[in-house]
Amino acid sequence: MSYSGPHFFAWCNEPERVDAFAAALSALMIPGDLIDLMMSATITSRTRSTDDVLATVRANFGGQNSAHLGSGVMLRASERVMVFSLACYPEDSEDDHPYGPLKAKAGERKWDFYPYELAVSRGPRSVEAEAAAAYHVVQGDIEDLLLRLCAPDASGRVPTGACTGEEEWIAPVEMSATYNANAAEVARDLALSWVSLHDKESVSRIAGTSLEALRARVEAAPCGARVPMKGTSELTSSLSRETVLKALATPPATLLEALEAAAVPDDAWRAADPKARELMELRRQLGDEDAGEVPPAFWVDVTTREHTRFLEEHAPFHVRRLPSGGVVLATHPYRTLWPLWADALFVLGLMS
Repeated sequence: MSYSGPHFFAWCNEPERVDAFAAALSALMIPGDLIDLMMSATITSRTRSTDDVLATVRANFGGQNSAHLGSGVMLRASERVMVFSLACYPEDSEDDHPYGPLKAKAGERKWDFYPYELAVSRGPRSVEAEAAAAYHVVQGDIEDLLLRLCAPDASGRVPTGACTGEEEWIAPVEMSATYNANAAEVARDLALSWVSLHDKESVSRIAGTSLEALRARVEAAPCGARVPMKGTSELTSSLSRETVLKALATPPATLLEALEAAAVPDDAWRAADPKARELMELRRQLGDEDAGEVPPAFWVDVTTREHTRFLEEHAPFHVRRLPSGGVVLATHPYRTLWPLWADALFVLGLMS
């Protein structure tokens, strides 16, 4: 699997799209930073005024004119500063090339966002701990950026969104993070995944479909129909129509509790995490001018296949209930949410 990004996606109705774009811009950009806007070969601007940018977007958005801008963002969890891009696509553009309809990315290159090296102290090394530390560097930022795109205010314009290390909005259970404005509709991720995979539908085109309509499309499939999944066992290598329908019939609170129970870190992660916390403390000390004497350290590459594989197989899941009533499911972009869903469905006896 190749990784870039991470890429963040959000869905909302077209009449509210520019307002959602404006709210996300306000939540993401560093106040007063330079903004580069492009809507077509002839509609561009470079300014520090968000009012001017939004006036241009509102006057020209629609048809084949989408909005693309770049500016600076402060990542709140890690306190890093980097370039971000934000795009908003109208329906006509989405029909030709489904990208969004809202899409954001932090960093111009992969290693702008992901750490490519970390400081370690002298002594025996642990690839597992180094990979876990690399997870801690970015995970808080990933969840924060997803919420800044999808829920920058209390408007509720965006019902759902997602994040992935890939470049396209694919089935939610194959993403690394999802946002649902209503936690009672968390099963939408499963139903939307089924419809996308079974009917070969672009997620960005159907993400706003009501839960009832998604259920009807699943029911319309032949009995016993299955879609392939990237699972590690015969049980998790596919998802059946019947499993999705049973999940949709399960009380949302029960489903959410099962997801929370399935999000417990595995033994390999628990073994690596204490040392990873030590590496994070060393990183903090090295970046603190007032820390005083710091233990001797050297830098190591954390982009090797061994580091990546550990995150693909063991990065923990996070089920985050939001004060707004929404929910975020998240893991590292090198992993997908399917193992979380598969474990929860198995515990509930819904896998078939």
